[in-house]
Amino acid sequence: MEKTPQLCVMGGGLVGCLLSLYLAKQGYGVQVYERRPDLRRADLFSGRSINLALSDRGWRALETIGISEDIKKVAMPMYRRVMHDGQGNLSFQPYGQAGQAIYSVSRAGLNRALLNLAEAQPNISLNFEQQVLEVDVPTNRVTMLNVASQQEHQITPDVIFAADGAYSMVRLSLQKTDRFNFEQSYLNYGYKELTIPPAADGTWQLEKNALHIWPRGQYMMIALPNIDGSFTCTLFFPFEGEPSFKSLQTPAQVTSFFEEVFPDAVALMPELAQEFFENPTGSLVTVKCFPWQHKGKILLLGDAAHAIVPFYGQGMNAGFEDCTVLRGLLETHQNDWETIFNTFQEVRKPNTDAIADLAVYNFIEMRDKVADPRFLLQKKIEAKITGQYPDAWLPLYSMVTFSPDLPYAQALANGQRQEEIMRQLMGHIETEADYDKPQVQEFLKTHLSA
Repeated sequence: MEKTPQLCVMGGGLVGCLLSLYLAKQGYGVQVYERRPDLRRADLFSGRSINLALSDRGWRALETIGISEDIKKVAMPMYRRVMHDGQGNLSFQPYGQAGQAIYSVSRAGLNRALLNLAEAQPNISLNFEQQVLEVDVPTNRVTMLNVASQQEHQITPDVIFAADGAYSMVRLSLQKTDRFNFEQSYLNYGYKELTIPPAADGTWQLEKNALHIWPRGQYMMIALPNIDGSFTCTLFFPFEGEPSFKSLQTPAQVTSFFEEVFPDAVALMPELAQEFFENPTGSLVTVKCFPWQHKGKILLLGDAAHAIVPFYGQGMNAGFEDCTVLRGLLETHQNDWETIFNTFQEVRKPNTDAIADLAVYNFIEMRDKVADPRFLLQKKIEAKITGQYPDAWLPLYSMVTFSPDLPYAQALANGQRQEEIMRQLMGHIETEADYDKPQVQEFLKTHLSA
């Protein structure tokens, strides 16, 4: 039987849709309000169109609503990084153990699948082109704008779940309340989406089951595969300086720059100059705030609570994990919203802070370190340690990406401890064969044997 509280979810994106499905499965009636038009009705998806990297934390959330197998049919497994140097030479780094992969998925495609699932639920109502203008926090009264008619109206739900993104209007209202902490920081880098189309016969022009990186020290480009044979490329580039988005002002400058810096890629990008100037330049923001809840009546989650930069591929996965944690609390503390929300923020805040810091660190790794032979040698040594001491050593990336039961904060702490061990160990290693030296083995035995 449907329970009585009137619940609304602000935001019909990935996290908002998944949350609404979880709430509906608990028997609640849910109103979902989304500022944009229904992206299923036309080719309306724009803005943050970076392909997403779906990993174990996200898959676990999708499995609980029964669509993981359907999504896997349109996802591309990526088993390793492929690094492209300035001459087009390749080097490789596996993501995990044999058979482990992260998956390239279309943000729009996944959002459409979740919207279809939500629409099929009798106790979920989807409301598009409904923009939050303001929340009167003491009363929970929300002033909304019907985008199509430009008419304002008001709703007063019992509980508001804010999944309305990094620039959340619900959070903006909470920021005006006493003792609300808010921190927003931007990288001095933007991103622009570009395309490597399929070959004439419809096949992929690069290795298809890999994430490709062109690391260039202070900037980089990546490419993720799509099921149609294309690659979605993303240039992460300074806003200002030399070179930068500001310095590349003409098609000739763009073409010349890419030919010099990304020579093996530019040959595969026939629409480069057109896309460079037509596609928007996005910004990269980290948001940290607290508290995430107000008196058991308002809860922030997903990017509204903890927006992160995309360099660990965990933004969506962290948002989905929010829903997984919240689902467990709903089952344990039914209708005790204050207990649910307080417990949720206490559990999640340290972990989302950790993955936010890791995401910024991984930007430095991807744009710079993956081109360093010493870094690649260290990764090979770490893989050997994992093989020899599987119960005592797991690389940080695997802890974050392939260990969904390990909290992000614990993964960060473990990773910091292991990095100090590697710093000492690499002083004894010049080649991969040095791993078998007695002093290396004795060092590992001392530090890893329980």
